[in-house]
Amino acid sequence: MPKVGMQPVRRRQLIDATIETIHRHGFADTTISRIAGAAGMSSGIISHYFGGKNALLEATMRFLMQELRSDFLARVGKAQTPIERLEAIVATNFNEEQFTPQVIGAWLSFWSQVPFSEALRRLNMIYFKRLASNLRHELRLLTTDQRAEEIATVVAALIDGIWVRSGLAPGRSNVGAARQMVLDTMHLYLASSPARES
Repeated sequence: MPKVGMQPVRRRQLIDATIETIHRHGFADTTISRIAGAAGMSSGIISHYFGGKNALLEATMRFLMQELRSDFLARVGKAQTPIERLEAIVATNFNEEQFTPQVIGAWLSFWSQVPFSEALRRLNMIYFKRLASNLRHELRLLTTDQRAEEIATVVAALIDGIWVRSGLAPGRSNVGAARQMVLDTMHLYLASSPARES
């Protein structure tokens, strides 16, 4: 009989094992057996908690998105101005806990499966819409609605592009440099943008 309270612990262990297994073997060669072995559990546990590999990938991405959301709320809660809140959004997307080769690999695997899975497509739309909405909300306090939309699109594309390039490059990417590149680009766009009329 399983111990009370073990389900969240085991689910987290399996999510961590999924991230590590994808990093080591790639998504195509990530099997239930390998994930179970990395977690030190039986394959049946994965079916019991998740139902299969794709459901486990979905749960992994939900977990990573929740982690991003928690980090964003903590950072933005300390920010006082629209610029500080924009910087908090960028810092969240390049935090040290997620901008690692292991987690970047999991995100790339997730994105590669989005065209083939309705559940993953929904998750991706939540991610896209949340990032765009957060950026637009703060940018509209600084410039026109049209310019805010343009800058939000560029910044979101730059964030995602850096993640993809980092996943395709060997070794560990420089999170500080990635963050600064996005911030510098955003500030350049804002410097050439009309101010918001009161």
